[in-house]
Amino acid sequence: MTSPPFRNPDRRSHTPLVGQIGQDLEDRIRSGVLRRGERLPSIRRMARQCGVSTITIANTYLRLASTGLVESRGTRGYFVIGPERGTPLLQRSIDSMWLLQHAYEDEAPVIKAGCGWLPSDMLFTSATQRALTGLSPQKLAAMLEYGNPYGHAGLRHNIRQMLARRDIACTEGSIILTHGASQALELTVRCLSTRGDTILVEDPGYCNLYPALQALGLQIASIPRLRDGPCPEQLERMVRRYQPRLFITTSILHNPTGTCSTARNMRDVLRIARKHDVTVIEDDIFLDLAPDGQQTLSQLGGLNAVIHIGSFSKTIGPGLRVGYVACAPDTAQRILRQKMASNLTTAPLNEEIVHNIVSSGLYRPHLANLRESLMRAQARVCSRLEQAGMQLYFHPAGGMFAWARFGTDRDVRALAERACSYDIMLAPGHLFRPDEQPSQWFRFNVAHSDNPRLFDFLERMTG
Repeated sequence: MTSPPFRNPDRRSHTPLVGQIGQDLEDRIRSGVLRRGERLPSIRRMARQCGVSTITIANTYLRLASTGLVESRGTRGYFVIGPERGTPLLQRSIDSMWLLQHAYEDEAPVIKAGCGWLPSDMLFTSATQRALTGLSPQKLAAMLEYGNPYGHAGLRHNIRQMLARRDIACTEGSIILTHGASQALELTVRCLSTRGDTILVEDPGYCNLYPALQALGLQIASIPRLRDGPCPEQLERMVRRYQPRLFITTSILHNPTGTCSTARNMRDVLRIARKHDVTVIEDDIFLDLAPDGQQTLSQLGGLNAVIHIGSFSKTIGPGLRVGYVACAPDTAQRILRQKMASNLTTAPLNEEIVHNIVSSGLYRPHLANLRESLMRAQARVCSRLEQAGMQLYFHPAGGMFAWARFGTDRDVRALAERACSYDIMLAPGHLFRPDEQPSQWFRFNVAHSDNPRLFDFLERMTG
């Protein structure tokens, strides 16, 4: 028996798209039109048939799976399995982390208000294209070989100059290029910790850091992130209690709050770290989005006390995956050995592209334009968030992120799930806390959030 074609959902209806499509599928399953063992259309095929995004269909299939009507069989797709007579339907909400992970895969026009990267129109695509077309066949062939374990020599020279402009002194031998800032963090932590150690982190903080540390067999203790930086009093208490080796912090344009540590706060952090022999890892991948005069822990404490991690993912393009770590020479040697043991070298071609861009004279004007664009986006989005009835934790001066919440407590997981049914991807605050403790906050990427449809949804939720 051939089932009738799937109909497009009514976008004027108050019922979310996921609810409409899900109800249609449920009716077909319960009536026997879709039989037990039958494979549902692939997510992309179903999205085309219904005229919606792939994330809407993925969300719909997950809902049906949660009720026991269908099941996922990995790469084979989703299959009808129910309903069974006398079997109660299971009820559970979708894990919002799944939604964030699928933001990387979805090519549909979803409003990715909670994502952590620049939109395509802000990436430095013109300079990347120029760098690629300027490569001679001989140069390209050389770039396809294994590279220097330290990374591209010219780019390390560029980075040393960039750090020097911020009064962070180092040699090129103290700079190791990595496969993005995530690898820089992992290599550094591997070199300076032992399984079972306690690592201090910020709460809230970088969401991918917590599972990465746990996968290394490390314990986590959190320090509250305040408007002026990590709480010094709690840092002192936790250092005395756990005697940790490392504290990982973001000084500039903190993810997710958008705050910057004050000079006073950074001096307090350095004082406590020196007193208790704690190494500070400064994960400052947003530093180039801040004004040149912004102070950092690396500047105030020097690279003997602080390990500085940076990246070009937030300023040129995340697909290049070029990051770096700058530190004391002996630490750099340990990180270098760990890098070679993990994957020998990083990608010379990607590093050559970044080197070409940074050396071309176009990079600094690009950064100035990018900072200005993000500042304007911050002003517009923060104003619209407040008009929609949300409260801001802080008014960032720039960067990508705003941290906001509704005026009254909500079921944020359910709200994020409902937003997804409207093709809006939110980032609820529990994703940015160790062990995903409850939070009423949401991270908004201002470069992706300047959309009337987002604010209409938020206003309905506050109404």
